[in-house]
Amino acid sequence: MVRVLHITTVHPPFDTRIFHKEAKTLARAGYEVVLIAQHDGDEMVDGVKIVALPEPRNRFARIFGLTWRAFRLGLRERADVYHFHDPELLPIGALLKIFTRAKVIYDVHEDVPEQILTKQWVPAPLRRPLAVVFNAAEKLLAQAMDAVVVATEGIAEKFAQLKPIVIHNYPDLGMLLNPSTRHGEGKEKVLVYVGGISKIRGAVEMVQALEYLNPAWDIRLDLIGKFEPPELEQELHGLPGFRRVRFLGWMLPEKVYTHLANADVGLVCLHPEPRFMVAWPVKLFEYMAAGLPVVASNFPLWKEIVEGNRCGITVDPLDPKAIAQAIEYLLTHPEEARRMGENGRRAVEEKYNWEREKEKFLKLYAELLKP
Repeated sequence: MVRVLHITTVHPPFDTRIFHKEAKTLARAGYEVVLIAQHDGDEMVDGVKIVALPEPRNRFARIFGLTWRAFRLGLRERADVYHFHDPELLPIGALLKIFTRAKVIYDVHEDVPEQILTKQWVPAPLRRPLAVVFNAAEKLLAQAMDAVVVATEGIAEKFAQLKPIVIHNYPDLGMLLNPSTRHGEGKEKVLVYVGGISKIRGAVEMVQALEYLNPAWDIRLDLIGKFEPPELEQELHGLPGFRRVRFLGWMLPEKVYTHLANADVGLVCLHPEPRFMVAWPVKLFEYMAAGLPVVASNFPLWKEIVEGNRCGITVDPLDPKAIAQAIEYLLTHPEEARRMGENGRRAVEEKYNWEREKEKFLKLYAELLKP
């Protein structure tokens, strides 16, 4: 049996892309799958053996300590394929290639050089030089890999010379619930946002938009995720609209999908940062899969998805009043909102789903492992 080892020092063990989509897909296809990740202890879950890493004390300990611990564990597992998910693991990916002669895959989830430009923990004068250096190092080390997998076409352009494989992070229909009956007239209306809760992801504008909605309406915004940075929670508490917010924290994917099935509108109002404008946001497709009409940023790519599939409204994400007007329209036109939700669900069932992507994923493995 072919042994596959997935490694992450950054993502949680039950990350949707790594565990629920890629690792479980391989296990179901007959591969022996091991996942090294931060966890409480070793265990077997859904056919995937999890080898636990301890939680690091800080970012420095993670990058320079946990990385090498993962390397030693990786050598011990003696895999036929090593598949890693964090850019900080690139050096050990190259070393695993040298020491084991196994196949090595680099899975690029995000455009990290673009991320660095907005990282609050990096001093502002150092962000651009650091992004340039990282970009060059990432491309250089990626050349040592047997394959580069990317989550979007935008990231694929950066690695064009390496002929990357685009594996979109679309929803796994097997994990989703069928859309339930929406709330009736006169009952509480639920808006929902899932993901990192930060200023560049529209946290402030979403809360401010609540101030423009009819104060007589029974309405709330559920925030599901983590505040980035944690101090942002206190800042949002100071906004008048926060009285209509319910913070639910981070949830397992299954619980998120259950929650979405009983919401009314999904929000994805990220700021016009270059990396967001070419991204294919997982939360957008999850809202669509749950049958929710969406209010999304009016980026050209996102307009093509939302307006092209007639599943929501796009707005200027920096304008809280525009966000509120879109929400108000959906809540006061329930039949049209219902049709939008149905259109979104249909689009996911036909185009934007993991069932289509996993065929490309399994084909990549089959080709890498040919004698």
